[in-house]
Parts: sequence; structure tokens; C-alpha cells
Amino acid sequence: MQINTIQTQAYSDQKPGTSGLRKKVKVFQQDHYLENFVQSIFSSLEESDNKSLVIGGDGRYFNREATQIIVKIAVANGFTDFIIGQDGLLSTPAVSHLIRKYKTLGGLILSASHNPGGPDEDFGIKYNISSGGPAPEQYTDDFFAYSQTISSYQIAELDDIDLNTLGEQTIGNINIRIIDPVDDYAELMASLFDFDLLKSVISTGKLSLRFDAMHAITGPYASRILEDILGAPKGSVINAIPLEDFGGHHPDPNLAHAKELAELMFSADATDFAAASDGDGDRNMILGNNIFVTPSDSLAIIAANAQLAPGYAAGISGVARSMPTSQAVDRVAKAMNLPCFETPTGWKFFGNLLDADKITLCGEESFGTGSSHVREKDGLWAVLFWLNILAKKAQPVSQIVHEHWAKYGRDIYCRHDYEAVDTEIANAIMDHLRSQLSALAGQSFASYTVDYADEFSYTDPIDNSVSEQQGIRIGFTDGSRIIFRLSGTGTVGATLRIYLEKYEADATKHAQDPQDALAELIELAEQFCQVKQRTGRVEPTVIT
Repeated sequence: MQINTIQTQAYSDQKPGTSGLRKKVKVFQQDHYLENFVQSIFSSLEESDNKSLVIGGDGRYFNREATQIIVKIAVANGFTDFIIGQDGLLSTPAVSHLIRKYKTLGGLILSASHNPGGPDEDFGIKYNISSGGPAPEQYTDDFFAYSQTISSYQIAELDDIDLNTLGEQTIGNINIRIIDPVDDYAELMASLFDFDLLKSVISTGKLSLRFDAMHAITGPYASRILEDILGAPKGSVINAIPLEDFGGHHPDPNLAHAKELAELMFSADATDFAAASDGDGDRNMILGNNIFVTPSDSLAIIAANAQLAPGYAAGISGVARSMPTSQAVDRVAKAMNLPCFETPTGWKFFGNLLDADKITLCGEESFGTGSSHVREKDGLWAVLFWLNILAKKAQPVSQIVHEHWAKYGRDIYCRHDYEAVDTEIANAIMDHLRSQLSALAGQSFASYTVDYADEFSYTDPIDNSVSEQQGIRIGFTDGSRIIFRLSGTGTVGATLRIYLEKYEADATKHAQDPQDALAELIELAEQFCQVKQRTGRVEPTVIT
């Protein structure tokens, strides 16, 4: 087999964000662009006798072509054993599980998560390490550094492999296994949750459900598990077929983009339970009849009821949340005498805590929840956990949520996103916020008094690595918070995220609409950052 050395020139923009490298498809289709980045990954890894790799993606446009290129570069760089999802498909949590189960060196995930897909939309690639988790910052920093000086890459002369046919393909000393994307993952879920109980309530209609796969990767997983195994009626999973452009929709499971599902659940035809997942299957949205469960509350409720699922019946070691996520899970952890960690946004920050068994459950307000079963957030896992709780408690979603608030209080919470903000304007907003921090503590604004104002910095308790500039926090004496950060998941301009949180212990006020309850904090947020004034926007792009 011939290995060719191809001369190339470095691209200056290959710095991975919180979840790998994401760009427009046309950027990845530039001469040598994908090849450069993949070679930078392989050249930055430590030498290892382990030459095995998992490859899969969410099926978005350019997924199949990228898979073929990656295999050829991997072979040229010494990899000999590959596990690849049929048709190049694997959800992000499934990749994490496969890496861990088959002890591969790592895996490459081809996805831009919840971003739109299609020829004019987004593509992405990220590397997961042998633990199954996203590459930590020391890895991604090395990838970027190598990409800045790369002058050539190695690629094998191979015919395109057959991605359609299950089974093994052997080419010289190269072994390629094309696997069913769902089998291993479904087996894992059956080990964590009471499938017999779930089947008894779902197949008999005692618990009705609807799942929106948003024409993304979770379709085959949800159809197999919810319909084929647990007996939900056919059609309970909607938009189930993965499409390269996600049907022209934005595969982000929130009230704005999963509008069809949201309208159903706030209508007379609502099912008992509903959920949606995103492009690569790692996010989730939870709904009940006439109620939306915020991701922050979902994490807290799962933690409070973890013992109801067989895989967690022995107890949990601790919990963690990203800094912008509401403090709802903190209150559960305190009541249960469990450690609770606050990390920057990005699932890679949970990895060390999970590996050290400091935590069992973790989550982010950006519709991501997970546990020690893999090293990624996991959308369908969260759905099954909720179904297990509902089946055990025999209560509707709304009752479970309101009883939780009655016990722990409610962290009234929302997030305002200003998407595709000019990068210079977005950076100027953050600089403007930084300039105010030193003088804010002790100042009063209407009914709020600032307790602290800082820029979040995180020291990993396991390896002592430091991550700085992880979001600007303004905390008030009553426990309320406003947080500002720029998201690293977009491909056009910058997304400014504003997080607003207010704790309410009084049960008579738990039914408030978040936008009403947080109105004063929303006004203060604009006063501090001036996003509307500086951008000319009149409202956020998305409110969740």
C-alpha cells in the first residue's frame, strides 16, 4: 500500500472551540483543509501501541466524504483497526461508549452538534481520547499549534471503503469493522434502566410519549429503543430519518427550534411526556403535559431521584454543573450531602471528575445532561432516565417538578442568546463588562445589591490545570446572578449568551413566568453590557 506525502500550507483558523473545530462546509472543502487538521491531530498524539480508532458522525452534509478522507490519513499514520458506524453514522455518546468498551486509542466525531447542516451550513470534527471524553485543552492547544506550521500530510492510496455493509473488511494489515450504530448503545441503556418496567407502562399506553429526533442522528436510536424495544406505538418518534440537511431545520432541541413538539405539548392533544434531541444526539429537551423542564431543573431532578434507576440504585458519588447552569442541583447536593463542582462550559471539564469518581452525574444549561456511563452528554440517556422516574413515581411531569420546587425552592432561570453578533462588537461588549468589574461590588441597582463581580477562572481539582476567561459573573446578595459569555459553538460571528437566575423559596411564587420574574435582572443585564445599544437588536435571537 502506497503512502503519499502531500505538500500543503497552513490555515490560520484551525483553533478548536469548546467542542472541536466547527466551520462552514465550504471551509472544510477547501484544498487540504480537513486533511491539515486531521494530520495535526494525529501528529500531536503521543506514540502508542494502540492503533485502533472509532469514526462516526451525525450524518450531516460532508459526513461520508470526510469519513473516507480520515480513514486514508489514519492508515497513513499507522492506524490499523477501525470501528465505523454503518453509513458513517454514530451519535456522539455512542462514540464515547465504543471507545470505552473496545478500548480504542480514541475516536473522531464528525458533527457540528446542534448547528444547521447542508452544503451552505456547518460541519465539525473533534477528537475524543481513550477515556471516551473530548480532548482536553492541552490536546486541542497542541492540535492548533501543529496546524499553524504544518507543511505536509500523509495519506494512503486506498479505494473508498464500503460504509453501507455491516461486517469486517480487511485490506492488508488493516481491519475495518462496520457496525450497527445502535446495538452497543442499546445494550448499555438496558443495563442502566428498568426496561421491563418501562415496557410495561409504555407498551400498554399507561405512559404516552412523543420524541422528536429532528431528522438527526438520534432517530435510529430512539426508534429502536422507544418503539421496537419498549413498545411505544409506531410514529411516537417523529422526524426519525437522519437527513444531510436535517430537513432544512435547525437541530437544536429547544422551544424555538422544536416548535412542532412544543406546540403539541401545550395543546389538548399533549402526551404524558415528550422530548427532543439534537444533531449528534448529545442534547435533550424534556417536556410534560403543559410544562417545559429547564435543563438546570432536569439535572437537579435526576440527581434527587437517581436511586430509582437500577444503574444508580447504589447511590451517586457527586454532581457537577457548568458555571452558567442554575444552582438547582447545588441545593440537591447539599441536602444529600454530596460534593458539587462548578466547571467552565464544555463537557471536557467533567472528564477528570468522572474518571476520578468524584462525580456520577453532570450537566449544562445548554440542554446537556450525562453521567459516568460515558464521557459525553447523552440526550437519549436523559430521556430514559426521565421515563424511569415517571414509571417509578407514577406521577405526571408537572407534579414531579412542582414537588421538587416545593422541597428545594425554585431557581427561576432563562438564557438570552444574541447570535451572529459581529465579532468585534462582541469582543467590545466583553471588554466593556470587564472594565466595570472592579467597581461593582457593593453597588445597588434598584432592588439588587452586587455581592461580587468577576471573570470565572477554573482550577481543575484533579490535574491542577487552569482555565481562565470562562465567563463574566455578577452575583447579588440575594443569590441572584447574571452571567455573560461568548459561545464557542457557532460558525458565524459570535454568540453572546446572557444567563439570568433568581432563587425563589416561596411556593406561591413558583408558577411565575421566568421572563416576568426576571424582568428587573434582564434590564440590568442590558445596562451592564449594552448589547441592544451596540448591535441595534431589539430582542434576543433565542430565549430558552
